[in-house]
Amino acid sequence: MIALLFTHSHIFWLTLGGLLLAAEMLGASGYLLWSGVAAVLTGLLVWIVPLGWEWQGVCFAILTLVAAFLWWRWLSTRKQQEPGEVLNQRGHQLVGRRLRLENTLVNGRGHIRVADSSWPVMADSDLTAGTEVIVTAVEGITLKIQAL
Repeated sequence: MIALLFTHSHIFWLTLGGLLLAAEMLGASGYLLWSGVAAVLTGLLVWIVPLGWEWQGVCFAILTLVAAFLWWRWLSTRKQQEPGEVLNQRGHQLVGRRLRLENTLVNGRGHIRVADSSWPVMADSDLTAGTEVIVTAVEGITLKIQAL
């Protein structure tokens, strides 16, 4: 059996990669993903270029480290948002959004339509219907707006 593995070592690496990827799907939270990818790549490389078992192990280790590093680098460049920052706070999710008034504001107060809901709004001055506005802040359930 060992002689068969040394003869067809690419099958071992492809099988190991498949098992690691399957285990990742069961919920390893990303820990096995890059090792599985590295094992598959090692298997493909060994299939094309026959390498000794020492070089296969080195190749697997290097590919695992490179893949994990590249993933870490990609994740670190993304803008990270605090998980609970705007969770379940729909008004805060609207800050910065551009909208158009359907009704004229009286005394700087009125309502604006956002998708399928109506929100109370407040502005520094009266604005006419059709004015394009931007949501600048939220106070309770009232959106603070200003004309663009």
